[in-house]
Amino acid sequence: MSELGAVHLPGPEGLDRLAPENRAALRAVAYKGHAPFGAAEMDRLPGLGLIANYGVGYDAIDVHAARARGIRVTNTPDVLNDDVADLAVGMLLAQARGLVAADRFVRSGDWAAGRDFPLQRKASGARAGILGLGRIGREIADRLAAFKMEIHYHSRSEKETPGWIFHAEPVSLARAVDFLVVALVGGPETAGYVSAEVIEALGPDGVLVNISRGSCVDEAALLDALETGRIGGAALDVFVNEPRIDGRFLGLGTVVLQPHQGSATHATRAAMARLQRDNIVAFLAGRDPLTPVA
Repeated sequence: MSELGAVHLPGPEGLDRLAPENRAALRAVAYKGHAPFGAAEMDRLPGLGLIANYGVGYDAIDVHAARARGIRVTNTPDVLNDDVADLAVGMLLAQARGLVAADRFVRSGDWAAGRDFPLQRKASGARAGILGLGRIGREIADRLAAFKMEIHYHSRSEKETPGWIFHAEPVSLARAVDFLVVALVGGPETAGYVSAEVIEALGPDGVLVNISRGSCVDEAALLDALETGRIGGAALDVFVNEPRIDGRFLGLGTVVLQPHQGSATHATRAAMARLQRDNIVAFLAGRDPLTPVA
């Protein structure tokens, strides 16, 4: 965004389509997507002062490079917490109760033909682990507590909770629970945080739910464990190479798959866009952004 007005580009690679004088005039970027936006892209925009991310996760943006260049970075926290938490709980229930398979069972005519759908797993009263008790993780835990679940969690430090059980490291958390919900931030610090060791600790009755980033999970180890029955199942909204996910997932009946739709409701996406715009407006008016991360 500049004195030229708003310029829409399909991605960072589109910067090369702009004339040098137009790139120099751009002061703010309204960013949406997962393509890397790093030092090289920032250096193509010498007048850039703000990168306003559309979403709470900003791991695609090189925040360290932005800080080094005096560029502010914002995201859209809080407005999407409820939707992401709702989906996490919905995915957990769908996996435990076989809701996707049950839908297919009815549509196929098997029920009408007198066949019995297999018994499924009870979710209420189980032990749930939250890996990352930030804003979204807290919302998920609150919802699962209403299902009479025993809540365990791991985070960088122990939090004030209503008696939830803190684990100093993720293997201990995975070993203690039936359902492990990943609610970490993305980025290099959490890449592979759900390691093969964590997956093994979750065990053959355990279920992994991921609504954070695909990079947080050792996906190869997860697939191996799912295929050999060393983990009970998974419910995934995010993947390493989305949308072109590993084809091995498609043949697994113990996995619920979603198209990264955590915040994808009309109301929440509108609120995210509004907060992104408000950050840009504040910056262009010489005020501090509303939700800075750098």
